[in-house]
This record gives sequence, C-alpha cells and structure tokens, in this order.
Amino acid sequence: MDEADDVLDLSEDADFVDVEPPRASDPHAPIKVVVDDLHIIYRVWTAPDAPLDPGAGRWRRLRSRRPVSSKREIHALRGVSFVARQGEAVGVIGKNGAGKSTLMRAIAGLLPPNQGSVYADGQPTMLGVSSALMQALSGLRNVELGLLALGLTPTQVRERIPSVVEFSGIGSAIHMPMNTYSSGMSARLKFAIASAVTHEILLIDEALSTGDGEFVKRSSQRIQQLRDDADTIFLVSHSMGAIRSACNRVIWLDEGRIISDGHPDDIIPEYEARFGLKSKKALRDRRRKRKEANEQALAELAADQDHP
Repeated sequence: MDEADDVLDLSEDADFVDVEPPRASDPHAPIKVVVDDLHIIYRVWTAPDAPLDPGAGRWRRLRSRRPVSSKREIHALRGVSFVARQGEAVGVIGKNGAGKSTLMRAIAGLLPPNQGSVYADGQPTMLGVSSALMQALSGLRNVELGLLALGLTPTQVRERIPSVVEFSGIGSAIHMPMNTYSSGMSARLKFAIASAVTHEILLIDEALSTGDGEFVKRSSQRIQQLRDDADTIFLVSHSMGAIRSACNRVIWLDEGRIISDGHPDDIIPEYEARFGLKSKKALRDRRRKRKEANEQALAELAADQDHP
C-alpha cells in the first residue's frame, strides 16, 4: 500500500473560505504545556504464525512446544519535545499510526511516560467528556450530564442547552438514545458539549473529520473563539483545510518522531507533497466539476421539458 493511501482525504478548501485566518502565535505568551523527551511504549501480546491447517494448530503447538503468544513492544513516541504557549492552536498531523492520538492522551495525563516528562500549567481536557456520555440515554440527557461534568451549575446548564443542541446540528435526533447515533453524530455532539465552556488546555482528536462542510466551518470558528479566549488548543486532524483555518502552528509526527514544527503555511505544503495529497485533491476537484456539469445538464433538460 502506498503511504498516501494511509492518509484520509482532505476536506475541500471551499469549506473554509469564510473562516478568518488564525492569528500568529505570541512567542512571549505564558508557557502552558512542556513535553520533554517523551517516550511512550505499548507492550502487546502477539500470536505466533498460524499453521496452514487450522484444525491441526493445537497438536502442532504441542509437538513444537512453541509459545501460544509472545510480547512485543511498540514504540509509539520517540523523544518528542516541544513547548506550547497560551493562545496557540497547535495542529498535529501525520499518517495513521504516527503517534498523534498517543501524544494527546499523554498530554491529558491518560498515559504515563516510559521516559521523559509532560508538564501542564492547567487542566488538560480531552474532547468529549466520554465518561458522562451514556449510550442508553437520549442526546439531550447526555448534554445535561456532560455540561454538569464540565462544572456548570444546573442554571448554567439550562441556559446553554439550546446553543449546544443547535451547534451539534443533529436536529430531532437529540431526543433519541445515543446508541442510535452514527459515529459522526456522536462526535459532533461531543464536540458541541466540550466546546461549550472555556478550557485551559483543550485536546481535540479528529473532531473536524465528521460532519458536512458547514459543520466543519462552524467548528473551526468555535476553535478560534476558544483560542482567542486565551486557551491552548491541540487539534489532531487529517483535514489540512481544518488545520489551516483553525491553527497557527503545526507539529508533524511520523513514526513517533517530530518531523517538522512551525507555521501551517510552511509545514502543510511539505506534508502534502510527501504524501501526494495535492494530486488527490485535484482528482476530487475534477470529479466535483463533472458532477456539477451533469447536474446542470439535467436541470437544463428538465427545464426544456417543462417549456417545450
């Protein structure tokens, strides 16, 4: 498989035309997050090579005395170091398996370092308040519980529920149990809940990869609002359009290491060139233009039939 096949498609740049460009980082702002020589190692059990005849597996293992499984180490992060300041919106990019989600979990305090350290001046919050979301309850009830879990008073919860529901864009499904939601609907509702309050350090993993272009644009605007309120935000996304519109800094991870760290205008073109993403976008553009041309032709044909 080509490396480019391992990267999700980009969102159309047109989705972000109306989004205000992010402000530049302030190099003198207070430091909020320090990641120093961070190493994260997963230890997993792997099965031995399977025999050609599955039915003979038990006896073959007995004869060969081979172990049923073995332990393997996966070095997810390798010596990652950087400093994030107040007011920065840091986009974290890289192909699948690069270590992006592992880095977010380490900053949130959910994964202990095997080596190195993570320091945070404030409470990092992973997008979602997942512990408060219950699949058997309605989306509306989960909004109430989620906002309470984020520290709002019952009065504040009642005041913010309408705006959270409207922002999620899931409509009447808000009254249905969450186990009837698609993964995209769940992610949108989680983002709406988590972004309803101001966070010192907000970690967003793939939130902008769900929903239509309008929701992606509104999400980017919400991230800008949070950043302007002096938050520090980390956004993991395969969408370069989302990264460009929401972030003023990009960290590119590959195989657990930082490849580049800098302004989106400097990092993203290099990233796109390496994985051939520009050619993918050009292909999508051609397909979209063909679709629009077909739709226009059908509309003209229908108009001719209505007015012979």
